[in-house]
Amino acid sequence: MSALFWTCIAVVAYVYVGYPLILRGWARLRPRPHTADLGQMPAIAIVIAARNEGTRLGARIDNLLRLDYPPDRRQIIVVCDGCTDDTERVLARYTGVVESVTMPASGKAASLNAGVRRARGEIVVFADARQVFARGALRELVAPFSDPTVGAVTGELLLDCESALFSNRRANADRRRLQASRAKTSPIERRTREDRRRTILSTIADGVGFYWRYEKQLRRLESCVGSTLGATGAIYAMRRALWRPLPLETLLDDVLAPMRVVLAGFRVVLNDRARAYDRAPADADAESRRKIRTLAGNYQILQLEPRLLLPWRNPVWFQYLSHKIGRLAVPYAILGIFASSITLSTEPFYRGALWIQVAFYLLAGYGAVLELTSRADARVRAPRAASAGSRAATREVA
Repeated sequence: MSALFWTCIAVVAYVYVGYPLILRGWARLRPRPHTADLGQMPAIAIVIAARNEGTRLGARIDNLLRLDYPPDRRQIIVVCDGCTDDTERVLARYTGVVESVTMPASGKAASLNAGVRRARGEIVVFADARQVFARGALRELVAPFSDPTVGAVTGELLLDCESALFSNRRANADRRRLQASRAKTSPIERRTREDRRRTILSTIADGVGFYWRYEKQLRRLESCVGSTLGATGAIYAMRRALWRPLPLETLLDDVLAPMRVVLAGFRVVLNDRARAYDRAPADADAESRRKIRTLAGNYQILQLEPRLLLPWRNPVWFQYLSHKIGRLAVPYAILGIFASSITLSTEPFYRGALWIQVAFYLLAGYGAVLELTSRADARVRAPRAASAGSRAATREVA
């Protein structure tokens, strides 16, 4: 049992500490840079899969139209996947500048396949309806394609809990003065008041922001030594010639499609100057759903592309084993640590290890209770804040 205990400890330590340290040393000793030409302007097609996004699709399209990219080199395609709200009516306002594809509800994978079939550009950019792009995001996103070894590029997603637009809240600075000073120089798109209110009410923003920064650092290092192991679904691009239609059941298009690019012998690189902005999940339930979907999607990818497990077929086999497979193994390793600690608890060291784990789980449970309480309080405060804002607006009109 002691062997099981230490083996499981080693697995967890390697995945979250050892592997990043290996990447850091690798990036210093054997970096693999890629070229990037901001002057190139290939024809691009921006594909958005939308289902009942009528409330925010107009603002999203306006954001894309304001980006620093020649309109004659840019095609915008919105796939309406079984929409039952006013999405089509919103799209009708953009006739002539946005191409819409209407289809029965078939899922995101089918929508992306339909959007790429309509694409004419050399490069296909994938985006979501929720986020916004920085003004120069498209230029930065396509710049690495000047390197013929690059087959796909992922940008950086900045959550509002880590973005400079919201950092002044943590420092108790004067928000109005800071935003006014950045209004003309910052590329960051202004959020709506509702988005900012949701960020304030988020009960898990700090934890999500910390983990997301850790994950992005891994992607930077993996890009530096070869290829990232997927892309950020909110902002990534690939050569249209490398696209292979996704199976309709695909859960993680932003991992499967880029990994197929890697299997084809090309690189997937990160350009963190190509930025998209989003807000943190509102609560632990939303983050839990995302985590479960990601976990299931990673298992599914092994079924769809078993070549990823073959070192002679997968150029980033070591990274894939350490990052993706390692993450899948961690929950089992944690269970192994707990079970072996119970069995060995007659010995003082392992008894201490067991109590540390019990204390950790109790604290986690306490945190969950606090999160549920905060969420309940947020639901109470939100209508009050909306009511106060409405009364203030009424006074201004009067």
